[in-house]
Amino acid sequence: MSGSSAAPGAAPCRFAHYFAICGIDTDTGLEPDELAALYQWLEADRQGQDPGDAASGENLEQSPLKRTFKSKVLAHYPENVEWNPFDQDAVNMLCMPKGLSFRTQADQRDPQFHSFIITKEDGSRTYGFVHTFYEEVTSPQICSAMQTLHLMHNAQSATANNPSSASSSSSSSMDSLASSLDEAEPPTSSSQRAGSYDSSRDTLYVSKAMCLITPMPFMHACRRFLLQLHRAVTSATAPPLPLESYVHNILYEVPLPAPGRSLKFHGVYEPIVCQRPGLGELQLADFPLAEAFSLLGVENLVQVFTCTLLEMQILLYSHDYQRLMTVAEGITTLLFPFQWQHVYVPILPASLLYFLDAPVPYLMGLQSKEGADRSKLELPQEANLCFVDIDNHYIELPEDFPQFPNKAEFIQELSEVLLSFNVSANTGAPPRTRTSPGSAPCTPARERRPVALRQLEDDGRNGNLAGEDLALLQLLQGNPTLERLQALTKRTGVTVARVDALRAGVSAQGSQGPGARTAAEEEELRNAKLNVQLREVFASRFTTMFADYEAFVIQSAPDLESWLTNREQMHNFDKASFLSDQPEPYLPFLSHFIETQMFATFVDNKIMSQWEEKEPLLRVFDGRIDKARLYNVRAPSLRSSSYQRCSILKESAQAIEQRLMKIDHTAIHPHLLDMKIGQGKYEQGFFPKLQADVLNTGPTSNKWSHRTATAQRRKDRHRQQTEHLGLDNDLKEQVEGCLVLQNSMAFWEWDKASPPPVKPPKKSASASCLKYMQEARSLGKNLRQPKLSDLSPAVIAQTNWKFVEGLLKECRTKTKRMLVEKMGREAVELGHGEANINGLEENTLIASLCDLLERIWSHGLQVKQGKSALWSHLLHYQTREEKLQQQAESPVSNVPERRKSDCCLAMPSLRVSLTQDMRHIQSMSEIKTDVGRARAWIRLSLEKKLLSQHLKQLLSRHAVTRKLYKRYAFLRSDEEKEQFLFHLLSLNTVDYFCFTSVFTTIMIPYRVIIIPIKKLSNAMTTSNPWVCVSGELRDSGVMQIPKNVLEMTFDSAFRPHTHISALFKCQNLGKLTMVQLGHDNAGLLAKWLVDCVMVRNEITGHTYRFPCGRWLGKGVDDGSLERVLIGELAVPSGEEDSGRGCSTPPLQRSPSQARRISITSLSGRGSKPTSAQIQEAIGEAVINIIKHFHKPEKERGSLTVLLCGENSLVAALEQFFHFGFKAARLFQKTVFVWDFVEKAVAYMESADQMGDLQETVEPLGMTCQSLCRYVNAINSTSRNIGKDGKFQLLVCLGARDRLLPQWLPLLVECPVIPRMYEDTALLRDRASVNALIGVLETLHDFPVTLEASLVKGIDL
Repeated sequence: MSGSSAAPGAAPCRFAHYFAICGIDTDTGLEPDELAALYQWLEADRQGQDPGDAASGENLEQSPLKRTFKSKVLAHYPENVEWNPFDQDAVNMLCMPKGLSFRTQADQRDPQFHSFIITKEDGSRTYGFVHTFYEEVTSPQICSAMQTLHLMHNAQSATANNPSSASSSSSSSMDSLASSLDEAEPPTSSSQRAGSYDSSRDTLYVSKAMCLITPMPFMHACRRFLLQLHRAVTSATAPPLPLESYVHNILYEVPLPAPGRSLKFHGVYEPIVCQRPGLGELQLADFPLAEAFSLLGVENLVQVFTCTLLEMQILLYSHDYQRLMTVAEGITTLLFPFQWQHVYVPILPASLLYFLDAPVPYLMGLQSKEGADRSKLELPQEANLCFVDIDNHYIELPEDFPQFPNKAEFIQELSEVLLSFNVSANTGAPPRTRTSPGSAPCTPARERRPVALRQLEDDGRNGNLAGEDLALLQLLQGNPTLERLQALTKRTGVTVARVDALRAGVSAQGSQGPGARTAAEEEELRNAKLNVQLREVFASRFTTMFADYEAFVIQSAPDLESWLTNREQMHNFDKASFLSDQPEPYLPFLSHFIETQMFATFVDNKIMSQWEEKEPLLRVFDGRIDKARLYNVRAPSLRSSSYQRCSILKESAQAIEQRLMKIDHTAIHPHLLDMKIGQGKYEQGFFPKLQADVLNTGPTSNKWSHRTATAQRRKDRHRQQTEHLGLDNDLKEQVEGCLVLQNSMAFWEWDKASPPPVKPPKKSASASCLKYMQEARSLGKNLRQPKLSDLSPAVIAQTNWKFVEGLLKECRTKTKRMLVEKMGREAVELGHGEANINGLEENTLIASLCDLLERIWSHGLQVKQGKSALWSHLLHYQTREEKLQQQAESPVSNVPERRKSDCCLAMPSLRVSLTQDMRHIQSMSEIKTDVGRARAWIRLSLEKKLLSQHLKQLLSRHAVTRKLYKRYAFLRSDEEKEQFLFHLLSLNTVDYFCFTSVFTTIMIPYRVIIIPIKKLSNAMTTSNPWVCVSGELRDSGVMQIPKNVLEMTFDSAFRPHTHISALFKCQNLGKLTMVQLGHDNAGLLAKWLVDCVMVRNEITGHTYRFPCGRWLGKGVDDGSLERVLIGELAVPSGEEDSGRGCSTPPLQRSPSQARRISITSLSGRGSKPTSAQIQEAIGEAVINIIKHFHKPEKERGSLTVLLCGENSLVAALEQFFHFGFKAARLFQKTVFVWDFVEKAVAYMESADQMGDLQETVEPLGMTCQSLCRYVNAINSTSRNIGKDGKFQLLVCLGARDRLLPQWLPLLVECPVIPRMYEDTALLRDRASVNALIGVLETLHDFPVTLEASLVKGIDL
């Protein structure tokens, strides 16, 4: 039976799918690495040189022993497996990422082990494990070719002794990246002869790799098998059986362990044991987490883990391939129950460095050379990058980075688990943000010791104590005084737990007797137990945080077909309600995390589980939640931020130990095969050529060969489901549509022809599913197995074109989401979902937009300057514009002034200038980095509704853009760039305060303009005006306005308008809510009729209008010298033409002049409200206040607006008191509600003096006293507020102190009321008053607080 025919039944449950050998092909000789030549071709083309000169791949300036030569797959067995077709190019490159490596007898030739991953297009993974060793070169042709290359290199070096002319100062990011990787070489044992070769005296060695490809990551078992195989090759005596027997055994006769079972099989010399978790346990993860924690330290690893959850760009950096794999696999393993959905490339060779230019989230590993300087490593984009230097134990974090919930307690629990296994938890330098780029971390003295010695000291895998623990134990053992003290404590019955633990850790290493487990088995057990306990701690955190996630999943589709069809239009998760149910400290992290692709996929899997079998990770997670509910019944409203430790650590470790102690299945022993004698003869140090005919043929029958028919069908459904989900998700569509990121090596491959037709779906899929899949693939996804032969410059250019389309689609998605979330009630009526967006979610969406713009500006960057590509481009633009401005001696980039409406006529125009906004940002000392300045500029432009206009202006300078960006960059794609700017323009339809609300401590200039009524006689005043502006953050304090700022302007009809204008600077006030305006009543013209007050933020351009329409002066109106005005955001006239005119609904404002007249004068012609309308207005005002307190504290806004603005509580109570008021004018004198209150208080005070109140009930007497005290305090204040202002103040103080419902009965029972109110008055209607009292009492449950400027001068 051939290998291909045997494969279908056996392959899915075989332990290993392939065994491969990679090395040098003596038939073809030495060949330069094609990928290295391709990289040189791309760089030569970018620099304008002849690409043909670089295409040969020859590099005579470098020693041949340090060059990259092409390796090949010399053999692989079997020929093919149907479930997992063999990809020769990918396996070759992954086995030898650096190509062939040559050494002489003077060089180090230690064997190396590393692993890799091959990711197939359905998302499934195959694992490869590689043992690389050095084999002597016996081919005379190869030795002769190497000798010739050395002679050419020596001749080239002799002619290059004179330094060449200085190169251009501008270099590509990739140039500097490549040079930083190549400048340091590994040390050799003989420095005098490093890199030299003489065939007459030196022995030449070349690298060769043995590779085992498996469906599951049994890393320890594969490592031990390959190690024994290499030992058999290098041993002085031949192995017991031919090597074919051992390879055939592991390929065909060793099965995969069943879930929850353990397996023993035999290598060349020793048995090997592995185990597989059960269906209800965490999935298999065999890479040692202890090593990942030791390399980075607990805090650093938690920070990198958080970056991974938030789907940032993560770059791992190490000289060791296996370290890259260990950290990458460790981090992704800890994500349970979520899965990484983006680019996953744990090992990226130097020849593919340009893949780091990908403008998508990724997790990649970059190999460094020992001793390479991090400060010289320039990466294409770093604004949203988490850089992980594994060898130096430190990380660099992005800015604006939310912390993982309960981080300190979480780290403490992880550290305790590690210490229980004698693994040090303190390794790693503190994490850094990019405030000081390029500075190398300070290295402690201990870290300066050789790497090998430090690994030996702290190698937890070998059972060693950490260096600090070992030193402490030596100190205790060597000190006689301490030993006597310890003996004394033992005699008294006191134990020193810490010392005992240290002794136990040392004694355990030497306690292995003849019947004990071997060191390898101990290591296997210890790593497995530590792995599962660490993973359980992480899983417990997610079980706690998402215990009630099912309550917020929206399952609106009746069947799978309709759900797949309408997936993009549906809201699958109630994010706003979920966040409102979370503890406050969790919100910064969770608000970002629920926007990620991995969370969206998790929710999609949950919804699909009602029609299909649950995804395995989801099944385990839901089972854990159900189990937790049985033991911990907790209502969502009782959720707290208290840390809950994992409670199943011992049980999880016991399950592992039981499986390894009691072996469930033992595989067939290796045995002699039916093969020809004499072939593959043993020769020490050389791997023989194996007989392909016996290794390509599997056994004809096995009891386990057909046991997985059900598993195959389940895998078939899972692949189809993954295809549905992956094709739908926007970011994943972008990645899969732009990349074929197979393997650890990110190979991108695209058809040059039109997209192939979609394969017919399985029979279970309906026609609508097929339609959905075809629409999802409209971006042009042509996914196949990677073929490195297709990796040509034309294919790479096509890949970058797909990146451009993916970025454009992401921009469309983000702007649509921002608009829908901001539209509020209108969006609900249109069927778009939630009614309101909270401030936290809005900030998350804007931060995501900032990240997208940085990625767009980083794509195709030619010359990297600074950490932020966008800010670098802005600086280039600013420099050019300032030069042009100096030459022209005229302002640049100003938007022409538009005709203004009357209300805005007095406000001087604010210049719209990109460079002016940059200067505002540059003047902010609070921002320290270029990334921060770019994000602040984006927020400012978005708040001013100028983001699209500014970016269009920035990109209009084509010379600058061509200088900074390559031909394939997004910003040089004209059609896509126009669509991108159009999507950003749509954001002008809503109001954002994303700059004002974030930068709360900066100094901002404000312009205040006081506009009198248009009659000139009323506009002039001889008094000294003052103003106090209040916002949501703070108030400005009282600011005096000089008399000489009276200005006159003329409108289009040449009618004169006068106003008072003043400019002042103070700390950011936030959204403006209130203005207090007054004067000192000095001079002959002290009476002043003010129309409104205009206040403008001179940085953001937001203008607020505060209507007044009242007199300020003694003897006129209500005699007030001070007014409290509530404002609204004004939309300048003419902005509709530029797309800036639309806005969200305005804030409440001061009561209009028309309402004031209608409620204070019988002669007023305004329509008076009915009693029903007044009672309805009171109810709405109270409801608005209650809603205010039910919002999160950071999103409530100003309570003053709800108390004193239009349609506020004060306005509604004024209408209640005015209804049925008798003649308002007696002898031409206006009577106000405050007059009634004063008379009522005067009666109460006189009655109290006469003793009439002494007979009343005690609480009633106390209430009378409180009313009199409040009214007298308001009347005696030094402030010159009028009668309406005093009534407003009384209502606000009564609401604050919960006294309004107690005061109302006193006013109703007062004998003054019949003289001032008609019989039909609401105040004389007992039912209406009782209803009003009931409504006002509902406010007693809420803490009403008043702004300090509102109650200034009132001492109560």
